[in-house]
Amino acid sequence: MLSIGPVPDTVLRTALALGLALAHLFAGRLGVGGRIPRSRWLSAAGGTSVAYVFVHLLPEVHEAATTLERHGAALAFADRHGYLIALLGFVVFYGLEQLARRSATDPRDVERDDSAGTAVFWVHVGAFAFYNGIVGYLLWDRALGGLVTFAAAMALHFVVTDDGLREHHGRVYHRRGRWVLSAAVLAGFGSGYAVADTELLVAVFVPFLAGGVILNVIKEELPSDRESRFWAFAAGAAGYAALLLFV
Repeated sequence: MLSIGPVPDTVLRTALALGLALAHLFAGRLGVGGRIPRSRWLSAAGGTSVAYVFVHLLPEVHEAATTLERHGAALAFADRHGYLIALLGFVVFYGLEQLARRSATDPRDVERDDSAGTAVFWVHVGAFAFYNGIVGYLLWDRALGGLVTFAAAMALHFVVTDDGLREHHGRVYHRRGRWVLSAAVLAGFGSGYAVADTELLVAVFVPFLAGGVILNVIKEELPSDRESRFWAFAAGAAGYAALLLFV
């Protein structure tokens, strides 16, 4: 287990929440986004976050399914609800990606003003705000031994998602979107403090986050026009998986 030291529990969790919020505010200044071919650092960050999902979150999806079955034993397929929620997270963010791409290439939108008032922008950012809120909430659910590895994986994941959102929304994301997403992490963290130990909420949030992370990383890495760095992605995934298994 990872040794945390004498730092009080709440202070450490608060510091990590602030760090995650800052990830969106300063990701654009790292100089790794918007490149073709894709930055190897972004590919490595994507591999790291996917490794966390497969090594830690997916096993927890099984636990979530058990919890949901216990709370909804009378419902059909109650033992599969955790997996269905993970599928929902995957599908929701796939749909949002398609919506954003079609809006950007729709000939009817050629004269559209690049303002935060567009429905597509707010739907897209609103969904990611919910997603970030889940991450903030789950900072209270992680045991101290795994708290730092969770926060590190999610911070790197935020850098990856930030790059995609900047590509879709440009200046308006920089002016408004990144602030909304940073605030969402803190809002989720505050909600987790106020509504702690809610087993059912965690059982819904963990699978949804797992499905969303997988889709959001893969859609950034797979398109051929990104010229992504496979070996950097593989190294990030393998290295973080080893860290999670042996630390």
